[in-house]
Formats: sequence, structure tokens, C-alpha cells
Amino acid sequence: MFNFFKKLFYPIIAVLDFITKYFKTVVFLTIVYFIVYGTGNNSENNNNYEVANLQKIVLFGPILDVNKTLEDIQKAKEADNIKGVLLEVNSPGGAVAPSVELAYAIKELKEVKPVVVYASGVIASGSYYASIWANEIIANPGSMVGSIGVIMQGVNTEELMAKIGISTQTVKAGKYKESGTPTRKWFDYEKEQLQSIIDDTYNMFISDVAKARGLKVENHKNFADAKVFTSRQAKVVGLVDEVATISYAKEKLEKLSKVEYPIWKKQDKFEKFIDKIINETVSKVSMTFVNSLKAY
Repeated sequence: MFNFFKKLFYPIIAVLDFITKYFKTVVFLTIVYFIVYGTGNNSENNNNYEVANLQKIVLFGPILDVNKTLEDIQKAKEADNIKGVLLEVNSPGGAVAPSVELAYAIKELKEVKPVVVYASGVIASGSYYASIWANEIIANPGSMVGSIGVIMQGVNTEELMAKIGISTQTVKAGKYKESGTPTRKWFDYEKEQLQSIIDDTYNMFISDVAKARGLKVENHKNFADAKVFTSRQAKVVGLVDEVATISYAKEKLEKLSKVEYPIWKKQDKFEKFIDKIINETVSKVSMTFVNSLKAY
């Protein structure tokens, strides 16, 4: 029974364990950073921001909390000196809602200045959704592309709970209020209702992809149906525009942006350090306890 509860609460334990182990380290490194770099480095960054005319934004890891990425996109959109944005993607996808939020943020950004997406590793499902409205999608020759589909999963712990002597008590209002419960097998009417959600979301997904990429919805089994493609295969079915390296993607953005002397905005060193810690933490623990509708 102890092991059961240990596994059940592992995600929460993992997060608390990380905070306990590394919080003091992060605080210490933060203090060291400001002692070493002081205000001089901030001035350097400000000067760089004033003269930079191109910017790279990174979408890395599972798509769950996208507030930071949305903030970066909005800032790039509002910055008059930034003439184009490169979105570098290496993500397996994630939750539906934030993936759609990113997609339409990129669409709005594209209306103001060119956006080129570069798939440096995986651009699949939710992360592909987030990228569809860019001017061009360029994939690394070794990238995996696609997995355009929607899934909702859950476990059935009914037999396990019976063995260890645990039962549930439920008070509810609404026939479907217990849909997706892990404590028993789902009823047929619950499965049908959940399937309708999956189907409707999938139809939205393939419709947006078809519209953004100039494809036909009726041919969705060719480019979607949750298939995973190599970069070259993805180009054949119309999911990417080119198979090339990041240098090519940068050159493409420079041409679309029509900048005579391209200067790329550099990310603040401390911000980059913090982002790395957050991304690694989220990647390791967050997807463990996400049991919701996912384009993943």
C-alpha cells in the first residue's frame, strides 16, 4: 500500500524534492551572477536589444505552461527594431489549449513581421500545431515531424484498489460528471462522449493544418492520422517547406525580413540560465501527472 501511494504522489514529491535540493543553489548562483556581471552586463544587453533586428525564440519540451513563450512572442511583435522572428522547435507536443494559443500568437505575429520555424529535433502534434502559421517551416534532416492527432488516456485501478482494500465514494450531479475516472472501467456512454471531444478537436486540428499549409482536409489521412514522418517524408506530404540546417533557416528569415545587415538579439545570460533549469524540471516531472486532453 505504501508503494501505491508513493507512486500516486510521485509527481508532487518530485517537484518538492527538486525545490528542496536545488532552491538554495539557484539563489546562490543568482547572487553570484549579479556580483560578477553587475549592471554593466545589463547595459550591454540593452544596447544589443536596441541594435538587434532579428530574434530567435525557442519552443522546447512538453507544451504545458506557455506564458513565457507567449510573452516573448508579444515583445517581438511590439518591438519596432525586430524585423523577423525565428522559432526554433524541439518539442513532442503537449496540451491542446496552450498549443492552439501558441499557433494563433504566431499567426498574429506573422501579420506584422515574417516568422520562420526551424525544427531542430522533434516537431510533433502540439508543437507542429503551434508552428503551422509561420511563413515557412524548415526541418533539420534528422527531425521527426507530424503525429497530427489527439489522445486522452486514463488508467483503471479498480482491481488494484480491490486487492489493497480501497474503495471510492462519490456524490455527483450530472450524468457525465465522473467521465474519465481512474477508479473503474468507463461506461460506454462515457466513452462515446469522450470520443466526441477527441473527434471534434481532431477535426479542428486537421482543418487548421490544411488551411495554414494549403492542403485539402479530405486528404488528411495522407498528412495526419497521427503518422510520424521523417523530414523528407514531411516535405513530400506538405508539412514542411525545406529540409535544411539552422544556418539556412536564418538566411531564409534574413531574406524575408529584408534586413541589410542582420543582427540577432542575444538572450540575457541569466535569463537563459533560469530558462534551462525550468525547462529541464518541467520536462522531467510535469508530464507524469498530466491526465488531460493532449495533442501529443
